[in-house]
Amino acid sequence: MTQPLLLHPREKTLLRTIVVGAGEAGLALARDLHRVTSFGLAPIGYLDDDPAKRGRRYGGQRVLGSLSDLEQVLEQQQIDVVVVAIPSMPSHEVKALGLRAAAQGVTVLHLPPFLSALQRQIAGTDMRALQVGPLIGRPEMHVVSRHAREAIAGKRVLVTGAGGSIGSELCRQVHGFGPAELIMLDHDESNLHRTQLELWGEALLDTENTVVADIRDDERLFQLFRDHRPQIVFHAAALKHLPMLERHPCEGVKSNVRGTENLVQAAVAHDVERFVLISTDKAANPTSVLGATKRLAELVLDAQQPAGTVLTAVRFGNVLGSRGSLLHVVRDQLASGSPVTVTHPDVSRFFMTIEEAVGLVLEAVRMCDGSATYVLDMGEPVRIVDLVRNFANLLNVRDVDFKYTGLRPGEKLAEELFGAGEEALPTDHQRISMTRPPRVVAGFRAGLHELYDAAAHNRADEVFSHLRRLVPEYNPAPGLVSAGAPYPDDF
Repeated sequence: MTQPLLLHPREKTLLRTIVVGAGEAGLALARDLHRVTSFGLAPIGYLDDDPAKRGRRYGGQRVLGSLSDLEQVLEQQQIDVVVVAIPSMPSHEVKALGLRAAAQGVTVLHLPPFLSALQRQIAGTDMRALQVGPLIGRPEMHVVSRHAREAIAGKRVLVTGAGGSIGSELCRQVHGFGPAELIMLDHDESNLHRTQLELWGEALLDTENTVVADIRDDERLFQLFRDHRPQIVFHAAALKHLPMLERHPCEGVKSNVRGTENLVQAAVAHDVERFVLISTDKAANPTSVLGATKRLAELVLDAQQPAGTVLTAVRFGNVLGSRGSLLHVVRDQLASGSPVTVTHPDVSRFFMTIEEAVGLVLEAVRMCDGSATYVLDMGEPVRIVDLVRNFANLLNVRDVDFKYTGLRPGEKLAEELFGAGEEALPTDHQRISMTRPPRVVAGFRAGLHELYDAAAHNRADEVFSHLRRLVPEYNPAPGLVSAGAPYPDDF
């Protein structure tokens, strides 16, 4: 087997990258990536279908094969990322290439179409729009291993919240791993339409694997599990916006806690092999309804401990680039010339990309062997004002005006990854830790039913009381009520 090409010592923390296309765009891109390491990518060679270029070197990197050699080169060179640097490549060919790479656990990035590339003189400026590593003070990590494919290939896989940012990316990567069936569940048919269109190039919404359902409806879930018999479940559906749940805590309980328990009960009753809950770092020592309900969702998993179904959770930091995320709000504010509203000058968060988040989920399926919560090492927390300034620089906005609006109810100044009584334990992945949750409080099951009853009858004060009793570490943060500041609370 060909030995992987060695990187320069300063590039060893970067993602090993293959550039598709050894034309002018590809050569310019490779030069920029070598020159600006903050992109987080280290090109080690090219793929190009021109036989005259096979084996030739361009700027120190060799053409390692043609597009038909993709899988072989990815394996031999231990590639993390593929960048398509052929701006004129048809979208269906880019999609096919992406599916082939995803089957190997590799991310694909694509330069913009030809005219846009001309307008921006290609390369670095385009990559900045794709890579958020420069914003978070660390290189983006390639989390998912090739072994994750073995855990998913040939399985029947259900994804809840399939139309959301995380759910749709999960569907895309799972689809590339060759499941026997991919069942996409969402309560919003418009979101399902978008996800189906991205995966198959058409979206008639007339297939059995595209399911409209509400996770609050336990009878409907049991029907779906009987019909589809999923073997792996990724539970990404949730209410996730912190200020909304502070105002409507009963809805948070109905979706984030009872919806999760409905799914868990259906999974256990129908012999699901592995169930993975998408949680959040706000579940560690929660100060908000969002954090408390997601912590309760984790405890619902731990309270089950069935013999045949492995139940596990993954905690996300704030996901950059997801729909409605901080960057979208900041981009619009910068474009309008208005001040960027931030709650506090020192507020900080852990950040991750969608690719890192989904990689963590897929690795959890491979690693989990019992009730546990997995957390990605996301480096040091980043101050929001620093992230905004870095983002503004990428958009060539030099002066940023900030308007500080004060912390709102439930918001922390800084997040944590592990809560009281939790110990970070190593796994076989050097950038992923796990923790075994502490035992649930006495009377947990009865307390849950009282919580559900209060939520069902929209008694918000009782919901707050039950949350404090069921999650002893929950300590509501009063904050300062004000309007206008974007929340970096996406997971």
